[in-house]
Amino acid sequence: MSLPLDGLSAIVTGAGRGLGRAEALELARLGAAVVVNDYGQPGRDGSGEASAAPAEQVAEEIRAAGGRAVAHLGDVSDHEQARALVELAVETHGQLDVLVNNAGILRDRMIFSMTEDEWDSVIRVHLKGHFNTTHFAAAHWRSRSKASGGPVYGRIVNTSSEAFLAGSAGQPNYAAAKGGIVGLTTSTALALAKYGVTANVICPRARTRMTEDVFAGFQEPQDGRLDALAPEHVSPLVGYLASPAAAKVNGQLLVVHGGMVAIVERPRVAAKFDSSKETFSFDELDELISPYYADRPPNETFAAAEVLGLKRG
Repeated sequence: MSLPLDGLSAIVTGAGRGLGRAEALELARLGAAVVVNDYGQPGRDGSGEASAAPAEQVAEEIRAAGGRAVAHLGDVSDHEQARALVELAVETHGQLDVLVNNAGILRDRMIFSMTEDEWDSVIRVHLKGHFNTTHFAAAHWRSRSKASGGPVYGRIVNTSSEAFLAGSAGQPNYAAAKGGIVGLTTSTALALAKYGVTANVICPRARTRMTEDVFAGFQEPQDGRLDALAPEHVSPLVGYLASPAAAKVNGQLLVVHGGMVAIVERPRVAAKFDSSKETFSFDELDELISPYYADRPPNETFAAAEVLGLKRG
């Protein structure tokens, strides 16, 4: 009996723990050969010595279950290490078919207290890390497509966050990086569609090392049921988006957690005002726009998020 990802190879970044680990295991369960990437630093802020142990442990777990996997110790925010990661997948499995970008760190601080390094480091790992691997994977697929004279198989699944959708006061660097990843994904989806490649982005909610503070007040079930915040609620969607079944899903943003998937529409115009003259005056703008906001909630972004059940706990 064939599996949905039989014959395909995949990279999962940040796959030594949490969401990345669950995603790597799911792709392997569905038949993919997986390159398990993780820089292996123990601190969720990117601190500590790099270690191959987390990636190797997950790769061994896949092999023990009868799957195919190799580990890669590398920092995806480094351009050349990202190149080496993609090259490893191609050299090991003949080609790359699926890229799942998940690696990230946290350095939380209010905007008025955040240091330049705290800003730069989070933007580098999340946003530049997504760009680096996507760049080399895209070049690989474009080259294959030109060689074959037609479309090839390629899937990108990127990781954003509800911090981008609903805001997060103490995470301006993280929220900005995650918003940038959405823009990167939609641009990539348009650029690579003609080569047969899709790119989508998910906003997962899960209990991991990075979110232990966020979900500290949410008790894990004691009766043996799967935790509603378990990463295993997220990984099936990644497996689906990586599969041939999702060929028509491209440039989409999906929120996923606890047995729920929500497809998020692109922003729509809520109101439109036209100048009565060649251009607006201050008074005219005040007369048109101020009444529109006069009776609205003070923070309508959060109100909209609550409709989808997206507001962070």
